Amino acid sequence: MSRQAPVEGPGVAGRLDGLERLVQYGTGRLDADLLDDAGTLLHRAGQRLRLSGDHTVVTLAGGTGSGKSSLFNAVCGLELSSTGMRRPMTSKAHACVWGLDGAGPLLDWLEVDKRHRYARASALDLERADSSLHGLVLLDLPDHDSIQAVHRAEVDRFVTVADLLVWVVDPQKYADAALHRNYIVPFARHAGVTLIVLNQIDRLQPGEVDECVTDLRRLLEAEGLTDPRIVTTSAISEDGVSGFRDVLVDTVAARRARDSRLDTDIDKVAERFADHRGDTPPPAGIETGRRADLVQSLTDAAGAPAVAEAMESAYELRAADFVGWPISALITRLRSDPLRRMRLTELREELRNAFTGPIGAQQGDVDNALQGVTDGVTTDLPAPWARSVRAAARTNAGELPEALGVSLMEALPTFNQVPGWWWLVKTWQYFLVLISGLGLLWIVLLTAYSLLDTAGTNALLSEAGLIPYVAILVVCTLGMGALTASACRNLVALSSAKHGERMEQHMRERIEQVADEKVLRPVADELAVYTRFRDEVTEVLR
Repeated sequence: MSRQAPVEGPGVAGRLDGLERLVQYGTGRLDADLLDDAGTLLHRAGQRLRLSGDHTVVTLAGGTGSGKSSLFNAVCGLELSSTGMRRPMTSKAHACVWGLDGAGPLLDWLEVDKRHRYARASALDLERADSSLHGLVLLDLPDHDSIQAVHRAEVDRFVTVADLLVWVVDPQKYADAALHRNYIVPFARHAGVTLIVLNQIDRLQPGEVDECVTDLRRLLEAEGLTDPRIVTTSAISEDGVSGFRDVLVDTVAARRARDSRLDTDIDKVAERFADHRGDTPPPAGIETGRRADLVQSLTDAAGAPAVAEAMESAYELRAADFVGWPISALITRLRSDPLRRMRLTELREELRNAFTGPIGAQQGDVDNALQGVTDGVTTDLPAPWARSVRAAARTNAGELPEALGVSLMEALPTFNQVPGWWWLVKTWQYFLVLISGLGLLWIVLLTAYSLLDTAGTNALLSEAGLIPYVAILVVCTLGMGALTASACRNLVALSSAKHGERMEQHMRERIEQVADEKVLRPVADELAVYTRFRDEVTEVLR
């Protein structure tokens, strides 16, 4: 359906700005042919808008023998273009300009040979100047059905830049397949800037003219032209081109043809962009459930649970050095328990390997974690945008393993601390060891003084009856130390479990930050681009 064109040029300029943004959004995402066509239109339209807006470019195009050159001469009032029935008569475009001010750069852009430029309202025909056509640039083109390829190329070039397309047909060949196939059908949506001239009606009987026009209209409507404009002319009869001339006068006076043509071209390209705009607005990002699944998968891929378990075991072993019974630890060291040394060595290697080198997560595990993360948001997206969103999720896939390893390494120092109560317990245990040691020394002295039967010495050293009491004191301190160690081991077991949970939660938070930066944010950014693309398409189409 044809859209009413805006009156003012700035509307066209604004739409072109929107089209340029569509090209930017679509680059790397949409079909290259569409982007190239849009780029070509932007370049051509930009050039046309910079040139004279006071001139309207009208092209006369048609087949051999249609009389377009005769019609051109009749409108100009001068014999400017060669006429005849032989093929071809017009080999280069001829231009007749009403009003030269500003027309030079426009004709240069149109690449009209200076030998074929003519001016009205000038010294050429000053007394017959017609101010009603001031601003008209009328072009007589080569035959579109010429056997010369260069002539057809000339026609193809001008029909893409003309403000008003005028197709001249004659009663014998108005249904010419080449014209309709190559030009009428491809430019069907340009009905608002297309005029069909049925020329040489002097060859028809009066009653045949209406029949011919009716049949031509039926044919044009069947090929997609909405409400086609048709005028009849005869270059050899008096006032035979008056109807056509009136159309030209109205077109020039309105000064809307340029913007209407550009609007139609923009519509044509913008509708191709609209094919890549879905009906449903996209979500802002990946839904909460899939975000949680992604974080969990990356957590597993990074080995965070295993690291947390290793840290939990290391916590328990390290706590034993602080809260364990020193005498038991001494006996263990004297026994040289190889299992404990092996376990400590394994833990050190496990923790070292978790945070050094390229290890953090295997690329295959990361790829599996990313599998299907965008399924929920791409369901309703057009195919090109669904592909771009999936690609955005994997933009940083190669960086994820190292980033996950760094996140785990950064999580370690936060929990690599010794609780204060460990030092209190260690101080208490060594105090008990000191008391036990002094008690044993006391027993030894009491025994020695008893055997030597030393008289007059201090009663605390010579009274053998104190030995049982001192022995009870030593046993109590040893038992108290053992009980303290046992109670602390239970506390450490509970603390280590909480420590492992905190450690895993902290690593999970760091991994969640990595997932947001490397996966979720790129996806959200891509969805935001698609949202802007949808809004821009709506704005350009109006």
